Amino acid sequence: MGRSYNKLIKERAKELGFSEIGFSKAEKLTEEEERLKVWLDKGFNAGMAYMNNHFEKRLDPTELVPGAKTVISLMYNYHTELSQNNESIFKVSKYAYGRDYHKVVKNKLKKLFKYINDEIHPVSGRIFVDSAPVLEGAWARKAGLGWIGKNSLLINPKKGSYFFLSELVIDLELDYDSPISDYCGKCTKCIDACPTNAIHPDGYIVDANSCISFLTIENKEEIPEEFKNRMEDYIFGCDICQEVCPWNRFAKEHDEPDFAPKKEFLDMTARDWIELNETKFEKLFFGTPVARTKFEGLKRNIEFVGK
Repeated sequence: MGRSYNKLIKERAKELGFSEIGFSKAEKLTEEEERLKVWLDKGFNAGMAYMNNHFEKRLDPTELVPGAKTVISLMYNYHTELSQNNESIFKVSKYAYGRDYHKVVKNKLKKLFKYINDEIHPVSGRIFVDSAPVLEGAWARKAGLGWIGKNSLLINPKKGSYFFLSELVIDLELDYDSPISDYCGKCTKCIDACPTNAIHPDGYIVDANSCISFLTIENKEEIPEEFKNRMEDYIFGCDICQEVCPWNRFAKEHDEPDFAPKKEFLDMTARDWIELNETKFEKLFFGTPVARTKFEGLKRNIEFVGK
């Protein structure tokens, strides 16, 4: 029955808007264990101290869901050709243009979980959308959705990398997919393009201490002066290593209404950003990923980039 179950779950996931779905056995990620340990030991998690917590849970889904049999990995497209006003020198990563993906994707996962439970087989399990100690890229790779690129992001050979990853960890055994090969080859475009040299020269390792996404979002301190004039105008997140990736020539426009940006946001000029106040911040970014920085954090970023 596993194969027919897989087919039904895939069909329902596509109806809900997911681009790709794959299945892997819920077991310890032994290959990733040493890599994660080295990354943490070198302090590449920067100020993300929480990455040091729940080490075993990050590697073993049965620690998160007792009795887990399957990890269902899903991709949800957020790519858009829309862009900010050319008069704005302040850039926001495209994943943050619309409504907070945690809420959008989680609501769809809840519907998929209910479908499995009601129409396929009673299950117990949990939903994860970038909100728990889960190595999402590793599970997506294991489920055959793509390979982990030199920029540390999952790359799908037919659709690129502009995707949110999420998981259902359930106690139902299904048929499992297999990983695919790494097709980065000798390409170093993401490594060469990173203005802060956050990606290791050999690729596959990103030092968050130098990553623009970390510096503008997770970082709660002042941005170190060494990154002055190296932020490429980004004030929230960064898309550079994805923009230069050859595989993203296959990226297609998303069709999720919740991810549509407000025209008022796209039309903001440099002066609008510099004069941004808390009231305008709340109006523009309430319910979006940008709200995560809070007004003070975004102003810090604007002032650092705009000096």
